[in-house]
Amino acid sequence: MRNRFVIGNWKLNGSLVSNGLLLNTLKTGFGPAIAGKTCVVCVPTPYLSQAQTELIGSGIEWGSQDVSCMEIGAYTGEVSAGMVAEFGAKFAIIGHSERRAVFGDTDAMVASKFGSALKSGLVPVLCVGESLAERESGKTQEVIWRQLHATIETHGIKSLSLGVLAYEPVWAIGTGKTATPGQADEVHAFLRGKIRELNLEVGENLSILYGGSVKKSNAVELFAKPDIDGGLIGGASLVAEEFLGIWNAL
Repeated sequence: MRNRFVIGNWKLNGSLVSNGLLLNTLKTGFGPAIAGKTCVVCVPTPYLSQAQTELIGSGIEWGSQDVSCMEIGAYTGEVSAGMVAEFGAKFAIIGHSERRAVFGDTDAMVASKFGSALKSGLVPVLCVGESLAERESGKTQEVIWRQLHATIETHGIKSLSLGVLAYEPVWAIGTGKTATPGQADEVHAFLRGKIRELNLEVGENLSILYGGSVKKSNAVELFAKPDIDGGLIGGASLVAEEFLGIWNAL
């Protein structure tokens, strides 16, 4: 059986005070750990130390929202995967649509960051997804396979077994729009099928998460689909009741 995940992406939000309140509420409501299911919060880099202090021993894991392609050197402002790992983090989001669209992360850069995360012992959460224009022009499959194939081509198909894949339709992030469970599962099934063609075992066992305006109200239906193994959660991860509701739906 594939592992299942609920991973929160706080994006550029938080403060020491608000983080403390949120994390403590999550710990209180989390309950006992469940085999095969993992809950993660990916916080802004300055708060990794706080996340480590608050969450250690709670059963909730923590991670970063990005890592650098670089390991060390004159790269002002960059944060390496090794630095992230020193704070006990186990996960790193790689290739989120906002990194691609706003900060210019190319498929090649995303592949490089994927490798950096693996080298430092992090589990990369590799994001792929299409824009509204790409979807309306029938290019969904072409776009998401191009994005994923860059990493496969660089690191090999078996490298995916060390990570998690997340499908995040760009048109459904922060817009209130959500792909129907059927639409989401169709894309997940396409991705899994393409991976199976290259390596059956990797395709069968790879966890593929949905990341497009997942809420407590739609999580049960989404997570019931056969190829959806959990969610990459944006805005709802900042509200303890919502995030715990999504976790309980897994």
